[in-house]
Amino acid sequence: MKFIVDNIFLIGLVIISGGALLVPFLQQRGSKLTLLQATQLINTGKTLVLDVRDVEQFNAAHLRDARNIPLKDLAQRVGELDKFKGKNVIVVCQSGTQTAKAEGILKKAGFPEVHGLTGGIAAWQAQGLPTASQNSPKVAK
Repeated sequence: MKFIVDNIFLIGLVIISGGALLVPFLQQRGSKLTLLQATQLINTGKTLVLDVRDVEQFNAAHLRDARNIPLKDLAQRVGELDKFKGKNVIVVCQSGTQTAKAEGILKKAGFPEVHGLTGGIAAWQAQGLPTASQNSPKVAK
């Protein structure tokens, strides 16, 4: 007991530090896919890749056959994706931080299998995986 009283600040610091390490793990929302899992799912041919970055970013580089609906427009344009409700959906953003919001919108709209790409397009490119670029986006219509 004397040890605890003498070292209360040190013990408090250890508890707070441990809690701080758990925060990112506890905040992770949505279903995340690793690059390997995403590649395997895309190769099945039963997957929609939805890029929620701005049009300019999408034009610079995106996953092959991805469709682009910027996150800010997704709630209003989610009806454009109704024909894909039977497919798996992989949501891609720049670094993987915006996918949870898009996943929520899609799940609320009735998409049962929605996953975010861990690390986003940045992680995809860092691993040297192929991307496409174009002058005009393949926008969901």
